[in-house]
Formats: sequence, structure tokens, C-alpha cells
Amino acid sequence: MPALVATAFRAEVVWLGQVADRDASLRAAPVAQMALSFAGMAGEAHGGLTRASCSRVTTQHPKGTEIRNVRQLSIVSAEELEAIAAAMGLAEVKPEWLGASMVVRGIGDFSHVPPSARLQGPSGATLVVDMENRPCQWPAKEIEAEAPGKGRAFKPAAKGRRGVTAWVEREGVIALGDVLSLHVPEQPVWAHYEAVWQAGR
Repeated sequence: MPALVATAFRAEVVWLGQVADRDASLRAAPVAQMALSFAGMAGEAHGGLTRASCSRVTTQHPKGTEIRNVRQLSIVSAEELEAIAAAMGLAEVKPEWLGASMVVRGIGDFSHVPPSARLQGPSGATLVVDMENRPCQWPAKEIEAEAPGKGRAFKPAAKGRRGVTAWVEREGVIALGDVLSLHVPEQPVWAHYEAVWQAGR
């Protein structure tokens, strides 16, 4: 029996972007397609087979430790970007302000797609969802530059809507207009998850 179940859920790729120099700026530049290797997208600041651990994983690894890079891509949904903008009182929140790699449309509650789910494109390129991305202050700085006085509202508005991080399981090309199919693990929710989550709050 397959470990991953093919679903009827589909997501259209409506925007693609690349962050060339993360030290200079989080802002992404739009691209028409991305050629994905096992290291991610060539020339992308978040690419590479490994990365230095950041503050999000210091419980497991001291900051700066070399670890496997499962944050090669940042994927957000158009629907959730619209919800973030509405919560912030903005006409729009552009994906480049968030340093996004990809915007998809068509899968509801996208930020909570199960970890280890796959998004597969027509070329066979397959992305593995690592986990929900957490809002931080870096996009807030980009938003503040575009809409003074609004940056501070980003973090609460984006909670539960920031999209997911992902890494490349199968190489290939993903282009604007491609439709990705969603495959999810055939696994129930862990019985002890709620207790662990409550203890960690």
C-alpha cells in the first residue's frame, strides 16, 4: 500500500520568486520558472543541500550548526496572502515582500498541509513540505518600507497563514501556470500531539 495518498487537491502556481542575496535583503525578484535540483534553485539564497541552523531549531542544534536544508523553498498561498492583507488593512501583501519562492492558488488552509506531504508538478518535480512557516519580523521590515505604519501588524495577521517550507525530493522544472498535485501521508494525527503542544506553550 502506498505511504502517500494522491488527493484530488490541486494548486496552480501563480507566482515564482528568487532571493539572490539574503544578507542584502529578504525581498524576492519574480521569475518565470525555476529549475530545481536536489540543492534547490540555483542562485537562490535559501538553496543548498545543507544550511546553518537558525533560532527556530536551537532546541535541537546550537545556532550555526550545519544541518540538512529542509528550508530550500518558502511556499505561500494566494488565498492566505489575501487574508493577511485584509487583516492588516492593506490592498495587497506582495509575495516578494515575504521573500517567497512560490505562490499557489487552490488549496484551502494551505499553511496546515501535513508535514511530509508532496507537491508534484507536470515535469515530475516534487517538493516535500517540511512544516508550517512561522511569521517573523523580516517581512515586517519590507512591508513597513512600502506601507509605513503597517509593518508591525504583519506578525499577528500572518499567524497560521505564512505558508510552508519545503525541499526538493525529485528534480525538475516548475513554471508559472503549472498545476501541482497534492499527495499526503496516510497517517492519523498523533494521539499525544495536543498534550505536547499544550506543554510547550
